[in-house]
Amino acid sequence: MSESVLSRKYFDGIYIPAGLLVVGSLLTKPEWAPYAALLAVALGALKFFNMQPKKVLKPDQFQEFELKEKTIISHNVAIYRFSLPHPKAVLGLPIGQHISIGANIAQPDGTTKEIVRSYTPISGDHQPGYFDLLIKSYPTGNISKHLAGLGVGQTIKVRGPKGAFVYTPNMVRHFGMIAGGTGITPMLQVVRAIIRGRKTGDTTEVDLIFANVTPQDILLREDLDALAAEDKGFRVHYVLDKPPADWQGGVGYVTADMITKWLPKPADDVKILLCGPPPMISGLKKTTEALGFKKARPVSKLGDQVFAF
Repeated sequence: MSESVLSRKYFDGIYIPAGLLVVGSLLTKPEWAPYAALLAVALGALKFFNMQPKKVLKPDQFQEFELKEKTIISHNVAIYRFSLPHPKAVLGLPIGQHISIGANIAQPDGTTKEIVRSYTPISGDHQPGYFDLLIKSYPTGNISKHLAGLGVGQTIKVRGPKGAFVYTPNMVRHFGMIAGGTGITPMLQVVRAIIRGRKTGDTTEVDLIFANVTPQDILLREDLDALAAEDKGFRVHYVLDKPPADWQGGVGYVTADMITKWLPKPADDVKILLCGPPPMISGLKKTTEALGFKKARPVSKLGDQVFAF
C-alpha cells in the first residue's frame, strides 16, 4: 500500500527542513530566497526518492535471497522468512501475483536439473526488508523438499513477478474464493490487501471456502479467524474430508450446494478465485459452470469470472 505524502515522516524529513531553509534565507539574505527555494525543492525531491521502498524483483533474472528465519508449523509445513538486500527494500510483487523459485536438483541418473516452481508469499510490500513463504514439503516435491532442507544463512534463487491476476481495489463487488491446502496463500494475500484497503474505500466482500483433510491440516487458521473477526466483510467457511465427531463445518469435497450456500451468486460484479490441487480445480471449474458462472478457460485471464491461480 502506498504511503500518504502527508505522513509524519515526510513532514519531518522533507517539508520542515525545506521550509526552514527558505525561511532562514528570507530572514538573513532575502535576495537569496529564490535560490534557496530551488535548492529546497531539489534536496526534497532527492530525499523523497531515497525514502521510497526499493523493488528488487527481476522477471527475467534469478536473484539469491538468504534464509533469515524458519518457523515450524507442523511436521511438513513451515514459514520461511528470507531477507531482502536492504531494510527498506520490497519484492515489488503486485497483489495476486507470485514468484518463481529455482534450484538445481539431483536426478535419479546422477545428473542435476534446474527445477522451477511458483509460490505466493504470505507477506506483502507493506512489510519491507523480508518476505515470507508458507511451504508444505512433500516426499516427491522437488522444490518443497529443497526448501525444507535449507538452514538459516543459506539462499534460494527467486525471480518474478509472474501471473495473470493483479488485484486492484473494488475490482468486483464480491469475491467467492475456494482454496485447498497450500492454495490458501494467494487468497490470503488478496484478503489482507482488501482489509488493509478498508480505510481508503475498499468495500469488496469476500467469502472463502477452505478445504482440507483434517483440522490439523488447516494452515494459518488463527490468522484467517482473526481477519474474519476483525472485518465483517470477510467470512471463512471450513470444509474437512475427515472431520472429528464435533465438527460444525462442511464435510467431504467442496460441492455445488456448498458454493450455493456460502459464495455469491453469478453476477457481472462477482468473481470466483480457485487455488488448490489440479483435480480439485478441474472439478470446481465444471461445478461453477453448472451453477451459472461463465466457463473457466484452461489458462485463466484477469477478466475471467472464474479464475484459477
